[in-house]
Amino acid sequence: MKHILKNSIIPMAVVLILVSCKTGTTSGKKNELCVGAYLTEEQAARKLQEYAKLYGDAGEWKMRAEKIKENIYTGGDLDKISEKEWKYPVMVIRGRKHVLDGYTVENIALEPKPGYFITGNLYKPDTITGKIPAVLCPHGHWFKPGDYGRFRPDMQKRCAALAKMGAVVYAWDMYGTGEDIQHIHKDPGALTWQCYNGIRILDYISALDYVDTNRIAITGASGGGTQTFLIAALDDRIDVSVPVVMVSAYFFGGCVCESGKPIHKHGAFETDNVEIAASIAPKPLMLVGDGDDWTKNLPLVEFPYIQNIYKLFGAEDNVEYAFFPDEVHDYGFPKRKAVYPFLAKHLDLDLEKILDKNNKIDESFVTILDTTQLKVFPGRPLVVNPMQAK
Repeated sequence: MKHILKNSIIPMAVVLILVSCKTGTTSGKKNELCVGAYLTEEQAARKLQEYAKLYGDAGEWKMRAEKIKENIYTGGDLDKISEKEWKYPVMVIRGRKHVLDGYTVENIALEPKPGYFITGNLYKPDTITGKIPAVLCPHGHWFKPGDYGRFRPDMQKRCAALAKMGAVVYAWDMYGTGEDIQHIHKDPGALTWQCYNGIRILDYISALDYVDTNRIAITGASGGGTQTFLIAALDDRIDVSVPVVMVSAYFFGGCVCESGKPIHKHGAFETDNVEIAASIAPKPLMLVGDGDDWTKNLPLVEFPYIQNIYKLFGAEDNVEYAFFPDEVHDYGFPKRKAVYPFLAKHLDLDLEKILDKNNKIDESFVTILDTTQLKVFPGRPLVVNPMQAK
């Protein structure tokens, strides 16, 4: 496995250290893919009980966590990306900048290797003093007109609120979506390159002279939740992780960008998204679920398992969950209201910046920009229906 060093001495580049790997790669073994509702709820609960018997203290869990991360790296074919593609300096293409109420939005594309673009938006506080935290905001599989990817109103509200609280925030297009017309989202390599994108974004963010590299978080919902726990597992520079409506013991993600590679099984080795999310322990982790999707068992199944891992480190205060039994699969306002205080606590953000006179979270200051205003390349069309691409 290749570990990414948190404190790189090479700006905007990934420093790689090769570590011996006994498992090899299994990308061609479709029988090792765990896709969608791969297990029944009962089977998943029993699996967690079996996994819990494989470690008994923090040291043994760390060994298992390293195995989990190694399997993501090799099973996800990240080891097949060339050293040159990892180390190429991240180039920046700047587009339009919007100055709004307490924050700014700049349309920015990153070029992590020649001719390969990651399109997105950089949100910042209107005033920056000293070093500030950073939050990566991947999006999930929302591709309806007016409610599309990084442009959707709830994404803009989340990013703007975090920026006004004092963080620099980057929201970007999923592989083969939005302005990324170079790629196809349902390509078999989507998981590989989506992880690559997240890591190269970290290279860019970490190199900004105003970013505190000890206060970097990631949060996203649905497929963005999958990106959240995968990138957090792969890259030690992530200090806080908040996957929303995704962590489930029985559901493994239904898109190739989430489960199209054998990252959960290899031979006798097995894990699930619960353990992947917990692999960052004892770093701060918050899980968010609802009663309308595969996170419906979060309070009784997934969270207790993860909480027990944090107990091994004496770090119970670093793990929380928020559950909304009557809510649906989204990153809606109730969920954002739960997440903001958690991120404020662990990133030292100013929550008061988004409170009204009654000390309630208020996002009414956010200006919802249209797609055209947020595009990096104004003349470039959007991918119309990435989930139907072949």
